[in-house]
Amino acid sequence: MSTRIQKTFEALFQLEEVRGLFRESLPTGLDSEEETVFRQRIADLKAIIADLEAGTGTPKVTKIAGSIDLRTREEEYINIQPIQAAGRLTTEARKALISYGDGYSTCDACRKPFRLDKISKPGIAEFHRELAKFVNMDHARVVPGARRGFQAVTGTLVNRGDSVIVSALAHYTEFLAVESAGGVVKEVPLNKKNIVTGDAMAEKIEEVRQETGKLPVLVMIDHFDYQFANEHEIENIGKVAHQYDIPFLYNGAYTVGVLPVDGKKIGADFVVGSGHKSMASVAPSGVLAMTDEWAPKALRTTAMTGDLTKRKFGIKEVELLGCTLMGGTLLSMMASFPTVKARTLKWDDEVKRSNYFIDRLLKIQGSNVLSEYPRKHTLSKVDTTGSFDTIAQTHKRRGFYFSDELSSRGIVGEFAGATRTWKLNTYGLNEKQVHYLADVFTGIAEKYGISVVK
Repeated sequence: MSTRIQKTFEALFQLEEVRGLFRESLPTGLDSEEETVFRQRIADLKAIIADLEAGTGTPKVTKIAGSIDLRTREEEYINIQPIQAAGRLTTEARKALISYGDGYSTCDACRKPFRLDKISKPGIAEFHRELAKFVNMDHARVVPGARRGFQAVTGTLVNRGDSVIVSALAHYTEFLAVESAGGVVKEVPLNKKNIVTGDAMAEKIEEVRQETGKLPVLVMIDHFDYQFANEHEIENIGKVAHQYDIPFLYNGAYTVGVLPVDGKKIGADFVVGSGHKSMASVAPSGVLAMTDEWAPKALRTTAMTGDLTKRKFGIKEVELLGCTLMGGTLLSMMASFPTVKARTLKWDDEVKRSNYFIDRLLKIQGSNVLSEYPRKHTLSKVDTTGSFDTIAQTHKRRGFYFSDELSSRGIVGEFAGATRTWKLNTYGLNEKQVHYLADVFTGIAEKYGISVVK
């Protein structure tokens, strides 16, 4: 770790020590003993800042709470980890996490009706309205990850034995959401390009009807899947679902927050997004949005009454188990939101940079891209069996040589030891970083005698 990065973390931690002093003091101010401690901590901070400015000094903090390593990969490296790229916190989100990290900090000004989406200070209620507009739906709720959005919908619509259609590339959380509701997954097949088409969806619906004697109760399809990040015929799929009067859940885990999403144009009844995957938010976080038609069911409030106490909690929404995201998780999403909205308008630039890297990779003899090409997304699955894996066959470190070479040049996030088929994500990298990334891959190839087309 560079000295300046080390000292930056030490300075941040020292400020937290100062902050802790205020938390332990009376509202009237520091007493004499506390004032002495305060001045010592400020002196220590000044020494750290001096080291930070000069780039000098030795590491004084290497662990948090004695056992937790510092996480510095975003400061030290270019991170191409496929599920982390669009979840990097913005500067404003990191500030919000510092300020609102306490567990129930969102509840400081909670008043009747005691529900998360009704809190006005901070502006959580308005944020919910903005989220709905953002994906062009009528209602939105924050949830603990996209998976809990799936679960809320399946809990509403799926009964035991009901069929739910998902993609043959569906994420495992879609399966679990269906299973938790007692439903049965039915997978729609892919075409030769690993794409789900509208025609294939129609055929699968008919197949399910013939097999079970009734229609599926839900169609749940990813816009871009997690395995190849291929774009599926999402609008055609939505049209087919509605022709059969089947509600359609749009899985936007890899789209909401990185590219423009218009739920009503797509024909979605539900839109689900991932905060920690694509909205620069602390995990676990996500969004569930829906049309007016489904709000009375999916956002139904409890009607249960206690048999002894006769207590009622009628304002609480059943499928969400009342309030969902508290503290820094939600506030990080809110703080990142202005940046997230703006960055979706620059999606074409992100895809252009993704294609620049893939084009450069393909010039390394024996390298291929398994995702659709040219790329329509920044997440890609590549095959380097004919290039970097040929070196792994005889290298003493096997496939880990490639990880060693990348990390020594400041690149992390590839699957450690993988040199055959693996995934990477260039999202959020600027032009100079993407060019550097491509140069690194080319440089490693040339070092080991792998041919590179100029």
